[in-house]
Amino acid sequence: MVRITLVAPAVNAALRQVRFDDAAPDAAGLRRAAAAATALPHHDMAFTAPSERCRGTATALGLDAAVAPELGDLDVGRWRGRSLDEVGQEAPEEVAAWLSDPAAAPHGGETLLELVERIGAWLETRREDPAQPAPARATRRESPAPAAPPTSAGEIRREGPPPAAPPAPARAARLLAVVEPAVVRAALVHALGLPAPTFWRLDVAPLTATELSGRAGRWNLRCGHPLAGSAP
Repeated sequence: MVRITLVAPAVNAALRQVRFDDAAPDAAGLRRAAAAATALPHHDMAFTAPSERCRGTATALGLDAAVAPELGDLDVGRWRGRSLDEVGQEAPEEVAAWLSDPAAAPHGGETLLELVERIGAWLETRREDPAQPAPARATRRESPAPAAPPTSAGEIRREGPPPAAPPAPARAARLLAVVEPAVVRAALVHALGLPAPTFWRLDVAPLTATELSGRAGRWNLRCGHPLAGSAP
C-alpha cells in the first residue's frame, strides 16, 4: 500500500492572473509555506515538480525533495507566458476547443488526455514499487526455555525446528510531492476513473494537501485540506 500526498504550491502573480507562466512564489506565499512546514504529514520520500514555483515552495516547506520531471505542469506550447484572457481575445475558437475537447491541443503542446496519462503512469509506478521496504521488525527478548524433562530409559527424544515467526506486517509507504494544480487535478481524474472533462470542474487552492491511497488495484481519496498556518 502507498499513500501519496500532493501539495499545491504557494501562490504567485502568474497564478493570480491565470497566466501560463512559471515564477517563484511571491513573498506572502513563501511566508505561508514556511508557516505550514510543521503541518506536513509524515513521509518517507519527497518529490517536487521541476517548476520554479514548486521548487521554491518545497524549499520553503523545508523539504529535501527530489525533482521529478514526470510531474511537470501541463505543456501549453506557444501559449506559455500569456494569460488565458489574452489568448481568449486573440483566438477564442482555440480556447473553446481546448476547454471542451480533452484530445485537443490548439497551443501545440500537450493534450489533457496526455497529461492524465502521464500523471497516471507515475501514480501506478509508485503504487507498484514505491521504493520503500517495510521496516525491520523488532524482536522481543525471550526468557530461557525450561529444561526438558529427562527421558525414560530407551526413549529417544526428537526435537523439531522451532516454529517460524509470523511475517512482519507491511507498512504503507508515504510519499509527498509538491505539484502544480493541474497535476493534482489530473491525478484525481486518473485515480477515481473520472471522465476527462471533469478536470475543468476541480479546483485546487494553493498550499492544500490532497491524499491518495493506493491498494488492491484501486485508489481512495482524502479530499484536499489546507495546511495549518497557510491560510491568509
